[in-house]
Amino acid sequence: MTTDALQAQIDTLTQTVERQGGALRTAHLTIDKLNLELAYLRRMRYGRSSEQMDAQQLELLAQSAQTNAAPVIDLQAERERRKSKSNKRPELRHLPGHLPRETVIHEPGHGADCTCLGCGSELRAIGQDISEVLDYEPGSFKVIRHVRPKYACGQCSSICQASAADRPIERGMAGAGLLAHVLTSKYCDHLPLYRQSQIYRRVGVDLHRSTLADWVGQTSALLRPLVDSLARHVMGGVKVHADDTPVSVLDPGRGRTKIARLWAYVRDDRPAAGPAPPAVWFQYTPDRKGEHPARHLRGFQGILQADGYAGFNALYEPTRRAGVILEAACWAHVRRKFYDIHEEQNRLPGTLAEQALLRIAQLYAVETPIRGLPPDERQKARQAQSRVLMDELHAWLQNALAQVSAKSTLAKAIGYAVTRWTALTRYLDDGRIEMDNNAAERAIRGIALGRKNWLFAGSHAGGARAAAVYGLIETAKLNAVNPQAYLTEVIRRIAQHPVNRVDELLPWNLAQEMDAARAPEQKAA
Repeated sequence: MTTDALQAQIDTLTQTVERQGGALRTAHLTIDKLNLELAYLRRMRYGRSSEQMDAQQLELLAQSAQTNAAPVIDLQAERERRKSKSNKRPELRHLPGHLPRETVIHEPGHGADCTCLGCGSELRAIGQDISEVLDYEPGSFKVIRHVRPKYACGQCSSICQASAADRPIERGMAGAGLLAHVLTSKYCDHLPLYRQSQIYRRVGVDLHRSTLADWVGQTSALLRPLVDSLARHVMGGVKVHADDTPVSVLDPGRGRTKIARLWAYVRDDRPAAGPAPPAVWFQYTPDRKGEHPARHLRGFQGILQADGYAGFNALYEPTRRAGVILEAACWAHVRRKFYDIHEEQNRLPGTLAEQALLRIAQLYAVETPIRGLPPDERQKARQAQSRVLMDELHAWLQNALAQVSAKSTLAKAIGYAVTRWTALTRYLDDGRIEMDNNAAERAIRGIALGRKNWLFAGSHAGGARAAAVYGLIETAKLNAVNPQAYLTEVIRRIAQHPVNRVDELLPWNLAQEMDAARAPEQKAA
């Protein structure tokens, strides 16, 4: 065989090896990607939901913090805190004083007025021992009879009678308390209507699921002006947190469900000592197109804190008619991508994913002591402590990116952070901005729990009703107001309340009246 033929054969074999090597590298990257997805799905289904770091990681963080200007973590105090938190059992406290008391007197077997069995002398009381037991009776129904006497005048034969009492639902038989209970059970306690119907049937009240569904629909329509007022309050702030979550909705005619969306918009300025009450406004859409958040936020201008969803990008255009919206990105989303890789790598120490987590943890450590301080103080602390850490993290990410394959999941996690660097670091220069978008994620947590029980919405109208009621319930919870007591009072009033004063029925306003009304009762008790 000639030299040229041998060289040609060598070239062919070399090309084959290179091609197979490239295919092998691609296969390894695919395997890594699939392993990461599998680990993520396993953790979502079977693993812990907490993303906290363990003691070994905290040790490394403390060592790193000593060489950088980050706050030093007291590991012993942290371990003691976690130990006391995990080992502490709920203590038996005094039972609440506002609960009604039922007294049961247990006389001795031979009676209180009889003579002593030993000597025959008369017994006299010398004291008593009292113990209390907390008991429960299933939710009870009552029927309120509205009686309107008629009076006639003997002189002119005129008839006098009081006007009929207003009802939350016209010609409906449900009172405000029952309607509020149905809404709270469904949207706060995650009880589907068919389960509520079964529970009511056990106590002898037959309320069909379709009846309950009609009540929910009519009550949500009654609350619509209040939901609009809630939206105005949320969009009236200078900063809004936004996020969305999928919900299944019945697809008529196809025998299956499709994925719709519930969007959460949160106004919560408490971490920056803002005086405005916190609130969340939900909106339902049949899909996830970017036109929906553009419509929801068409009148808003200020700071929008959200994840990297591309549908928000059009809102950040400087030529937007309604005014400029500044993008503030979420470090929790950045951290989660590295955390998923760290989990897939079985939490091995020293990996690039773990190093990224430790550096991000240093940034979060700066935020803990300044939460609740005014914006200018938060900004000063971030400039003094977080700025140098952020610069070091950016340099580290650029260096790490050069060490990994461009198609690897780690490169994608680094790229996600680097491409959003301006939005991720905006919080350093503005004390009003949070480091992450957890306020919105906390708001949609109840929906994530609820959809495991009610599975899907029956229609787009049902999704819109859910958004309306979820907003009022979650806002009440943000303001430490009992959702059921609040909805009862709102439903009782709103039909006759002046629409131009509907703001008076928002949770933080109505709560003051409810507390004032309860004060005399609690004092008497």
